[in-house]
Amino acid sequence: MTFSLVWLEPVLKAAGLKVAPVEGWATRGRSEMGEVKGILCHHTAGPRTGNMPSLNLIINGRSDLPGPLAQLGLGRDGTYYLIAAGRCNHAGQGNWKGITAGNTNFIGIEAENTGLANDSPWPEVQMDAYRRGVAAILKHIGRGVEFCAGHKEYALPKGRKSDPNFDMDVFRSGVTAILDGTAPAPDLIEPAEPSQPLAQGRPTLRRGATGELVRQIQAKVGVAVDGDFGPKTEAAVRAFQSSHSVVPDGIVGPKTWQALDGVTLPVAPAP
Repeated sequence: MTFSLVWLEPVLKAAGLKVAPVEGWATRGRSEMGEVKGILCHHTAGPRTGNMPSLNLIINGRSDLPGPLAQLGLGRDGTYYLIAAGRCNHAGQGNWKGITAGNTNFIGIEAENTGLANDSPWPEVQMDAYRRGVAAILKHIGRGVEFCAGHKEYALPKGRKSDPNFDMDVFRSGVTAILDGTAPAPDLIEPAEPSQPLAQGRPTLRRGATGELVRQIQAKVGVAVDGDFGPKTEAAVRAFQSSHSVVPDGIVGPKTWQALDGVTLPVAPAP
């Protein structure tokens, strides 16, 4: 059955956020949610490298706790992974604003971070997406910022959880600024190269794109050239961006096109 939180996809997209649906997410969940009253913020405590290396764990769970373990995963590049549209095992025993049924009443967001000094400070692109995603969800459910809690604030007994490892009061202040319209506008990627007329400039491409320009990208980032911008191409683009001082979001916008232009492909020998 399709669960009720399928509204997460259009709400996050409308906020200008990068969204990656995980196959089967709309029918994934322990059961249907109850009334959604807020959000619990987590960090994964997963590996140091990779954009969302904890994804499979969040989907499938652990030996002591069956998945899914959150409705949303948040990669280091600011991409929201839609994992489940139903109830998830992410909260455990706790209390926040009198709400004690965390799995039933809170949407869980697992953001990729080790939770250690080796992964701090968090990438700003990830934190900005964290704040904007929380703001979009709270606005949709008609709740104030006080209904966003860290797992460490909700969990009982006190001290049982330490995630997320950033200051939740500062985080909520940032969410409030977005809700009030006082936060700076997000740094959006141009839809095409601004130095040329829109009809002539190369468009911004991301997962799901197809065609000759995708083939050109694939040849330069070193993956199979099939003209289909799928997950392997996205991962290769991220790796390329990281090595060329471009935000590793897996999206080929003007700055990434410029970096790709510096890659010279070997010339095939004449027959």
